[in-house]
Amino acid sequence: MNTVWRGMWLSCLIPVMALAQEPEKGKFVIDGQILQRAEYRHGHIEPLRDDQEAAKFITHRARLQALYSHENLTLFMSVQDIRTWGDSPQVKRDDSNFSIHEAWAHYKMDDAWSIKVGRQELNYDNARFLGNLDWFMQARAHDFAMIRYEKGNRKLHIGGGYNQNGGNLPVAEAPFVVPNQYKSAQMLRYENKGENWHYSFLAWNESRQNAQLEGNPHFDNLTLGLPTLQYTFGKNQLSGFAYYQTGKDFVGKSLSGYDVSAQYQRTFFHDETAGKRFRMIAGFELISGTDTNETEKNFSFNPLYGTNHLFNGYMDVFYVANRHLNNVGLNDYYLKGRYEFSKKFFTQLDYHYFQANARVNNGIENLSSGLGSEIDLSFGYIVSPAFSIQGGYSHLFQTDTYEFVKGGNLNPTQNWAYVMLIFRPNMSQKFIGILF
Repeated sequence: MNTVWRGMWLSCLIPVMALAQEPEKGKFVIDGQILQRAEYRHGHIEPLRDDQEAAKFITHRARLQALYSHENLTLFMSVQDIRTWGDSPQVKRDDSNFSIHEAWAHYKMDDAWSIKVGRQELNYDNARFLGNLDWFMQARAHDFAMIRYEKGNRKLHIGGGYNQNGGNLPVAEAPFVVPNQYKSAQMLRYENKGENWHYSFLAWNESRQNAQLEGNPHFDNLTLGLPTLQYTFGKNQLSGFAYYQTGKDFVGKSLSGYDVSAQYQRTFFHDETAGKRFRMIAGFELISGTDTNETEKNFSFNPLYGTNHLFNGYMDVFYVANRHLNNVGLNDYYLKGRYEFSKKFFTQLDYHYFQANARVNNGIENLSSGLGSEIDLSFGYIVSPAFSIQGGYSHLFQTDTYEFVKGGNLNPTQNWAYVMLIFRPNMSQKFIGILF
């Protein structure tokens, strides 16, 4: 039995053994999901150059989840296999595509207070700053400890994480070099909601170590935010969020950035019996940036651990996979419309107009702030409670300024298309990566 199957069996066997010993007291639940996504990338995430061809491939996620609960204790483990079709030989002894996604313990001390410790997703609000990155097959989880207070509509979560290369010397005293990861982090989040209003507050502080600089220095930054601001009246909803970031960036520059957004949503009609509904959204997001000729300070906001695919167009050319960081920022003005033909089928059309938030200078003159526009068409169909189909097409209409910011020599056509099969029988969320 190879390493993959040993890991999968062990993840299930341990809670099963516990259940067998205490059948009247414990509860064991096993669940899973399989995602298959075929993509055509012609400028998705990474802008396509004049001399490049489109990428065509199929990616896969198979995730097995096991939950065991006994009185006030819940244990959870999630293991997954992530791959691109064809990246592994048909005959293979070991498989590096297999990993543990989550492994945590949750203990309730009373009706309100609890602790949650282990590898876990941090998925809050609209996932702009803290998200589980569910759109990407590998997703995201943190090694974290959390104290939680939840009573009624009020929630207070306080937690932190401390990361190291390993537990033995000299590894333990070596600089922490895991990419795009904090050395330590602390968070506090409070949430409250009423009949027609909802808000939350977040404080996130982290320290990163830069092993490429002399002395392996640590640089701290603090993000304060109101991730959820929402008010609903009749068929209308006003919502938004605001963040401010300060401290030092990864190379030690003074950091001062912001991200603010506001939008208005209107439901034009809703037939609950038939499941028909039509809604529209108009809004904006302003993400601070740094002038191209600024060298002393960093004014670029970084949405550190968000599910960035949900924002600024589904072409993912801004902020996804660390693109556009420490750059000229982004002003995103958007209009969205979503029509639900029934409880099973929807289509959605989004339009974005993009501008640079800071000045773009080519060394001779300041360029126009316009970066271009994007159209995203999405659809989803629920075949059954266990099976959904989702797809979409996106097209980016770029400007000369966008081409300069992205390094020049871009193909005039930038587009992307995908179709995805989603098998998730016990999850209420039947679609992935579409925000409305």
